[in-house]
Amino acid sequence: MSNQRTTATEQMETSFGFENVAPGQKQPRVDTVFHKVADRYDIMNDLMSAGVHRLWKDAMVTMLAPPRSDERNWKSIDVAGGTGDIAFRIAEQGGAKCHTTVFDINASMLEVGRDRASKRKLSGKLDFVEGNAESLPFDDNSFDAYTIAFGIRNVPKMNLALSEAWRVLKPGGKFLCLEFSEVEIPLLEKIYESWSINAIPRIGQMVTGDGDSYRYLVESIRKFPDQQRFANALSEAGFEHVKWRNFSGGIAALHSGWKL
Repeated sequence: MSNQRTTATEQMETSFGFENVAPGQKQPRVDTVFHKVADRYDIMNDLMSAGVHRLWKDAMVTMLAPPRSDERNWKSIDVAGGTGDIAFRIAEQGGAKCHTTVFDINASMLEVGRDRASKRKLSGKLDFVEGNAESLPFDDNSFDAYTIAFGIRNVPKMNLALSEAWRVLKPGGKFLCLEFSEVEIPLLEKIYESWSINAIPRIGQMVTGDGDSYRYLVESIRKFPDQQRFANALSEAGFEHVKWRNFSGGIAALHSGWKL
């Protein structure tokens, strides 16, 4: 058991938070976590980030810049986006011919997303598909953009998921990944780590009756590779012009790349 960040994306396959697990064991355990937290997932995001995740997501979709004009069809895929937070923003900012596929491995999260989309009257601009990010059921060169927010660290074979992202993007397509990352301000890092490790599981227990799931979510953040190592993985998957932008001192980072 180690609370040190992984130095290679391959190591995330056997990392369930601070616990090392055998290959093949991570995915079912992650599924269990998200089945448990689906109904309260967005409430807990607010509590875990003091609402700041909303600003980070707004910045992500602003950088994506879905076209407002109706001159051509534009398609994006939001992976691990079950509850719809990113897809709703894309649908609301984009024009009538913007369409987003919300893709998630967890049926409970997708159910929440469908209900929310119906209430917002956005169902016509979205579809919801269940499946595995490591094996996307779409043709090569299918999408103009690929987004994933706070989901890539939960994918066991991260490199395979990145290769799949590159495959389904059209030439000229854009990849955006928003993920918790390594805090670069020492004092802020100490405060944030103490808060997340000690407080968030307790809040999760009080709000949802399930502290263990939030302990995993916090620990998985601590294990995720730092900004440079994740950027290297994007380059190895084939993406070009790879860069990242830190938010809140590196608590989160927005990674981008292009399929050229």
